[in-house]
Amino acid sequence: MKLGFDNEKYLKTQSEHIRERIAQFGGKLYLEFGGKLFDDYHASRVLPGFEPDSKLQMLLQLKDQAEIVIVISAEDIEEGKIRGDLGITYDMDALRLVDAFREIGLYVGSICINKYNHQPAADQFRERLSELGIPSYLHYIIPGYPSDVARIVSDEGYGRNEYIHTSRPLVVITAPGPGSGKMATCLSQVYHEHKHGIQAGYAKFETFPIWNLPLKHPVNIAYEAATADLNDVNMIDPFHLEAYGVTTVNYNRDVEIFPVLNAMFEQILGESPYKSPTDMGVNMVGNCIIDDEACCEASRQEIIRRYLKTQADLKRGADCKDAYYKLELLMKQAHLTTEDRPVVGAALAREQETGHPAMAIELPDGKIVTGKTSDLLGAAASALMNALKELGEVDHELKLINSAFIEPIQRLKTDYLGGRNPRLHSDEILIALSSSAAVNPLAEVALKQLPKLKGCEAHSSVLLSSVDEKLYNRLGLHLTCEPKYEVDKAYHGR
Repeated sequence: MKLGFDNEKYLKTQSEHIRERIAQFGGKLYLEFGGKLFDDYHASRVLPGFEPDSKLQMLLQLKDQAEIVIVISAEDIEEGKIRGDLGITYDMDALRLVDAFREIGLYVGSICINKYNHQPAADQFRERLSELGIPSYLHYIIPGYPSDVARIVSDEGYGRNEYIHTSRPLVVITAPGPGSGKMATCLSQVYHEHKHGIQAGYAKFETFPIWNLPLKHPVNIAYEAATADLNDVNMIDPFHLEAYGVTTVNYNRDVEIFPVLNAMFEQILGESPYKSPTDMGVNMVGNCIIDDEACCEASRQEIIRRYLKTQADLKRGADCKDAYYKLELLMKQAHLTTEDRPVVGAALAREQETGHPAMAIELPDGKIVTGKTSDLLGAAASALMNALKELGEVDHELKLINSAFIEPIQRLKTDYLGGRNPRLHSDEILIALSSSAAVNPLAEVALKQLPKLKGCEAHSSVLLSSVDEKLYNRLGLHLTCEPKYEVDKAYHGR
């Protein structure tokens, strides 16, 4: 839990640079916000000290000037793409973002459905937006994108897209996740603004990769791991190197699209204000790292977690072989194995010792507690209880929950809900613990330790049920699992 990032310095320096960029363009600025505005947990994991809502806090300083356009890919809607950290689809997350922005006083102008090709699910989503009174616009797939610059910067390319009507000088383009088409939306709008006689500019606020860290720095490799399903590749920015003789890091999609951006600005302004993709950005994250090794270690753990998660997804039948192969390469590039994740070895050792599934949790002080499967509790519930006892300095031999609170839950599961397994899941053991807290002060002590689990590492020797997995995620634990089931059978209900 060692801090590696100065969040206060980041808020100050980053907001100053955004204001400077806004001042460069008169009239209107389209500001692409890469990553997540809300709940940027990837950044907070690889940069210990980074607050998940840091970018949002900066935006609130400009809320009277800003409006938000949320971009979502029609392909992601059609495929039902899931936001892994929240467990909801991208289209549902877009609606969540609308509510979240509005609740804090930010104006949401519309939602843009990008990469549209008459996908049925996208049409249904647009109908729902209409029912909710949320304006929506369609942007289409452009043949030859991004290489056919002449076609893209024409009425057959960006000109075919619906013009998004905006009313404020700063238009923030954000999305539920990567690959949604934020940059294309910005460039399309700049093209349309020029057609309407409005001067407009573009800038990019992207947290990763960090341009002034080495190409193979663990923080930058962790970004590739996070976007393995998109096949993003970090690379030296060749345009920046040629223009300034300085080595900086960018990623393939920005490098590929840069000639398009250059051509557009040359067509609109006569010359481009940018000489490289790096010039487009305003990212100051690298200047706010205060402990490089702490960020390196946090990033190494993130790479391993991503690798293990993809292994587990494969076992569950997900179509993610390409992402898995890429993560294997990234593990080798970072010189990592799963043995570099301490909770993995601890969980496997406990499983070997007991002959049953086991769970390990690493606490904030680095101590690892484990839990085993028993007749009463599943391993996830057992480890959770042991962690709470350890954090609350409660004797591990003491029973915090009276059997009178447990037996009714077991009977409900088996006698009335048709369950075959009477063992309590982690959510059920917390319900029993909270009931016991009314009569047992030590149970109350243990219950109050729950917030301390946020950010702790956890590993299960088998794939967990969706109930246990969701609870661990809600508590903020960084959970991974071995890619195997407790029971070898064809069907595994979730």
